[in-house]
Amino acid sequence: MAEGKKMPNSKLRNVPSVDQLLRTDVAQRLRKTVGLKRVTAIARTVANDIRSSIRDNLHENDHSPEALLAEAVRRIEQTAGRESQTGLQKVINATGVLLHTNLGRAPLSDAARAAIEAAAGYCNLEYDVATGTRGKRGARVEALLKDLTGAEDALVVNNCAAAALLILTVLARDGETIVSRGELVEIGGDFRVPDVMASSGTRMVEVGTTNRTHLHDYGRAINANTRLVMRVHPSNYRIVGFASSPQLSELAALAHEHKLPLYEDAGAGVLSDLTGYGVLDEPTVSEVVAQGVDVVSFSGDKLLGSAQAGLIVGKHAIVERLRKHPLYRALRSDKLRLAALEATLAAHQRDKASTEVPAFQMLSLTTEEIEQRAKAVIDDVAASELNFTLEPGESAVGGGTAPTSKLPTTLIAVTHPRKSAAELEQQLRQSSPPVIARVADGKVLLDLRTVFPEEFQTLIRTLKHMD
Repeated sequence: MAEGKKMPNSKLRNVPSVDQLLRTDVAQRLRKTVGLKRVTAIARTVANDIRSSIRDNLHENDHSPEALLAEAVRRIEQTAGRESQTGLQKVINATGVLLHTNLGRAPLSDAARAAIEAAAGYCNLEYDVATGTRGKRGARVEALLKDLTGAEDALVVNNCAAAALLILTVLARDGETIVSRGELVEIGGDFRVPDVMASSGTRMVEVGTTNRTHLHDYGRAINANTRLVMRVHPSNYRIVGFASSPQLSELAALAHEHKLPLYEDAGAGVLSDLTGYGVLDEPTVSEVVAQGVDVVSFSGDKLLGSAQAGLIVGKHAIVERLRKHPLYRALRSDKLRLAALEATLAAHQRDKASTEVPAFQMLSLTTEEIEQRAKAVIDDVAASELNFTLEPGESAVGGGTAPTSKLPTTLIAVTHPRKSAAELEQQLRQSSPPVIARVADGKVLLDLRTVFPEEFQTLIRTLKHMD
């Protein structure tokens, strides 16, 4: 028994100390990028892990001082590398999903990026340069939203869930909100309409059925406790077949007859008709406003093509109530978000979104244009061991938007004689910058609809090094 205890202890003496690890070249290099405090913490954790594995007889590798030092250094470098990957970094989106929620949804235009850069220092966020007095936060963005939607007033908060929470809290707290049973949606990030309603303090009253809700269903549910009628646009799903719901104008007339406001959660925030791009069943915000809806909320980072934001437009009296509520201050937008929104909305106002806003540039690409791009990439990687074929496919709008819209595309299907599709996908994902692709039918699929032209050479270099 004594001999059994002696062996692990002799091995433990060979584990490098934290001080010894900090003197290595890897640790010295990492000190410049993550700092001495973090490198020390990683080194201590690594040394303790190696000691524990030896003590528990789980360490089967060489236990010489040189081998344990090399292993510890390798672990330190791997740990620091994994940690760096958890931070925000640029990726190449080759999935063909334009508004990829996991990849940041809408990419910003050059004008929006420049506006963020300009606002990053001091800026006139709440300062009126003309008068030298306190100004109004987001005044230009609100003016652009009013102009583009035809609404009386506008307000910006940090996301669409915040917009819904603010509206429901201010207009319907301690009362009832009527909503169709077929509109109680859940979208990405665990946003569920019933949960937001409950958090706001309103009591949800469901009417109709999953597939059919009639105007008289709403009428029968209205009572003295009713504060709001709400309609939710089905952003990430469609009910087809034997399904129906009242026209917005009919619902507005009913709500106004009972002196109630009508609220529409419009989701994607379409500012102009996108049917020409293949985006179907997405009404414009101006159409919603024109049908008598009192307040509308929608996203800034979906089909508007800008930064994440909850945009609210509607009747002046209602928006002013939202603006004056204490909750608005907790939810209001910061200067960088406002800067990006202002630049993007200005492009929409000039009818230049199709040429200036990346989401619209990608929407407008034809299958033939994408095929030409794909052939050019394949030609440049001709000497690689990778096998390439072109296949017809479909891109997706994404972001919980336009689920029935079809965007025909041309895919690059990639295979390798010795590597599986999963191995190729992992290699792409772990490149610098990471290339995010799809895998289907034993192939890696690259959709160049969502790859910027300036990223082609980077993608080509990555593919060339995958032999």
